[in-house]
Order: sequence, then C-alpha cells, then structure tokens
Amino acid sequence: MKLTLKIWRQKNAQDKGAMVDYQIDGIEPDMSFLEMLDVFNEDLMSKGGEPVAFDHDCREGICGMCSLYINGEAHGPDRGVTTCQLHMRMFKDGDTITIEPFRAAAFPVIKDLVVNRSAFDRIQHAGGFISVNTSGNTIDANTIPIPKDDADASFEAAACIGCGACVATCKNSSAMLFVAAKVSQYALLPQGRVEATDRVLNMVSQMDAEGFGNCTNTGACEVECPKGISLENIARMNREYLSASLKG
Repeated sequence: MKLTLKIWRQKNAQDKGAMVDYQIDGIEPDMSFLEMLDVFNEDLMSKGGEPVAFDHDCREGICGMCSLYINGEAHGPDRGVTTCQLHMRMFKDGDTITIEPFRAAAFPVIKDLVVNRSAFDRIQHAGGFISVNTSGNTIDANTIPIPKDDADASFEAAACIGCGACVATCKNSSAMLFVAAKVSQYALLPQGRVEATDRVLNMVSQMDAEGFGNCTNTGACEVECPKGISLENIARMNREYLSASLKG
C-alpha cells in the first residue's frame, strides 16, 4: 500500500508543534500499525530525517503505552484493540492517515506522539492499593468466599490498562472511567472494603487536582476503551463517593 501520513511533530512540551505530511510506500496489510511506523522511521532516518517519537513496550495489548489518536479515534478505527493490535488491513491503498498524540491538559506532550501520563500514576498512588499485613499473619485470599458475579465484575474492572483512551476520546478529557475501574476492582472485594472510604475520596481528589474534566455521560469512553470497561463502574464509583462523603 501507498499511504499519506499526516503526523504531529513537536520537539518538546514548549514547542508549538505542527502537522507534517509524509509519503510511504510498500506497506503490507498484515503489518501492525506500530510496525508500519517502524518501517516509516527507518525510511525517514535513511534519508537523514529525525524519526518520529512514539510510545510502545509490550506490543501485545497489555501495557497501554501505544497511545495514538488515529484518524480522530483513540487507538484507531478498530474496536477492542490497542494501537499495537491495529493492523494496516483496516486501511486502503491511497488512504491519508492522521496520527496525533492523546490531547488533554493532564497529558502534556513530551515529544511528537509521546505524552506524559504520570497523572494516572499519581491517582493510583492516592488510593489504588490495599494494605496487607505481611508480618506472618497473612491469609490466603482464596479462603475468603466471594460471590462469582462480584469476582467477575472486579476482574473485568481490573482489566483496565491505563492507556488513557477514555481521556483522549472525552470532549472534557475526563478520567472518570479509569478512576472508576480502579475503585471498582477493590470496592467489589472484601479485601478492598477496609480502606474503601479513603480510597475513593483520595483518588477522586487527585483526579481533580490533575486537571481532568468532568464526565460528559455520552459514553464515548466505553466505546473507545480497548478493554471494554463498562460505564457501570462510573455509577459504582459515584455511589462509593456519595457514601464516603456522608461518612466523612
């Protein structure tokens, strides 16, 4: 395939940045999107150009690092996949593909297509954990009976990889789906109930401090989430937050 790539180039966080057009040929339909970018960068460097910076790690849809906004959609036109799982067969010969970083005030651009998502880390640090006694009195988690529906819902919430697609696709750059998933995975289990009040208050407070917007209730986040995290988690987090506020 022969393609036109419109790629956002930005030297650093202070640089204004701009879209730059490139031509690329010889792309195979079975290539992943990131493999296409690898080929593009090799060609660009062979001509003396500076390669386009983009984030990646596992390339197996697990790490959540491959955060690209492709043709106006987080992770591109496919559903239930991360950018590294997106294949070039989703495009046609002669297509123009626009590639941008995730755009949100809380995700400042580092360079080109790479953004700083450490805001998610700070939200996790605020409450995304449980305190466990490791002094020799630990209890095997499997000894605690948990209803299967609760265990399944917790597992589904824990599938969130923190890629930030929910933020990138929300017109308010809301992180509600991400935070709700992290709250839900503990709220549904007895191990997470001990610190439930502090957890939801602290994580929501940190989310607000990071500058994420409010939920729009449009559901775009669930549609674009590569792991299909349900909006039901946001409703659960709101209930947890209301309950914690009344207790506080």
